[in-house]
Amino acid sequence: MNLLTPREKAIFEKIINNYSTKEIASELGISEKTVRNHISNVMQKLGTKSRASTVIELIRLKEFSLER
Repeated sequence: MNLLTPREKAIFEKIINNYSTKEIASELGISEKTVRNHISNVMQKLGTKSRASTVIELIRLKEFSLER
């Protein structure tokens, strides 16, 4: 099941690895506002209210794993 677009997935991979919004924007070559918009879109899709709860939900839905 792929709930996330490739860009949303790239952003949340970085969030899971403790990147800041500014660092994510710089690495992906997009604005900080665009990063925040992608995060908001995912939160809306999942009905979550914070980045932390969104990450937990994505792990629960097997979109991400904590395995390395």
